[in-house]
Amino acid sequence: MEKYDIANLPTKIQRLNNLSEELGTDLYIKRDDFTGSEISGNKIRKLEYLLKDAIDNGFNLLITCGGIQSNHCRATVAAATMFGLKSAVLLRIDSQPPVVGNYFLDKLLGADVRFCTRPEYSNSRGEIMEQMAEEYRKQGYKPYVIPEGASNALGTLGYYNCMDEIARQEKEMGMTFDTVVVATGSGGTYAGLYLYNELHRLGKRVIGMAVCDNTEYFVNVVDSISHGALEFLPEYKGAVLDRSAIEINDKYIGIGYALSRPEELEFIKKVARAEGVILDPVYTGKAMYGLYNELQPGGNIPKGGKILFIHTGGLFGLFPVSGQFVW
Repeated sequence: MEKYDIANLPTKIQRLNNLSEELGTDLYIKRDDFTGSEISGNKIRKLEYLLKDAIDNGFNLLITCGGIQSNHCRATVAAATMFGLKSAVLLRIDSQPPVVGNYFLDKLLGADVRFCTRPEYSNSRGEIMEQMAEEYRKQGYKPYVIPEGASNALGTLGYYNCMDEIARQEKEMGMTFDTVVVATGSGGTYAGLYLYNELHRLGKRVIGMAVCDNTEYFVNVVDSISHGALEFLPEYKGAVLDRSAIEINDKYIGIGYALSRPEELEFIKKVARAEGVILDPVYTGKAMYGLYNELQPGGNIPKGGKILFIHTGGLFGLFPVSGQFVW
């Protein structure tokens, strides 16, 4: 499948020297937070495919959904604007939100912003986005609906390619990562990494640190997305995938999606001061916190390996919770 080249790729891999010394493990980080500025983070790798599909088929408006501080929605709005498309986002809220962070950027970039409650989002977001699409059709637009996180069979090819990128970087670095860890919120990023690992027999342990939902939910999502993606990989069509190799850790969801505990915020502060790397409270903060704890005695990840953590971005989502940090 063809795609647009929007992201700054390949993203660099760097060793986290101070945390590696503390943990007795070679810990590296892949800086997918460097894919861009307005389009920063992991979502743009997936959107490169979906934008190409939308524009090639004559669509001129993108509709998608997410939480009030959705990195995906912000990246979608920015990418749509770059290509002269209109954008609309359905954002999940509990109450009228302040105009900060990603939500501020959505508005700054000119998106049509709609709101829904958590129950509406959980039960009816697809139907609501289709209602939005119908409104726009009546106005003469041709809307293209993108699922949460751009996590579908086509979008996941972005992280299928990312694992290929990692494999090439390993050769350049003269080393091999035995474990790859990534935050998992809608499943598409993890699915692409898992799929490449399976089809190319890399033998890596790929761990998704869930930031919402549970292991069973994500195993089903990843399995479905991965099998769907085979349709775009004709040389592997009909391949048998090992469902048991889908590894999702749901122990670090905490008090819920986009909700932070004091210990998670303290850990974000710890990493910032140890490595000069900024994590976000929704995805990478929880995922790295989980990885750090699993490397402790009794954890599920043995010390002494070579681990690659994928930084999926999210900087703008940190500012709305700045008041929750203790200084």
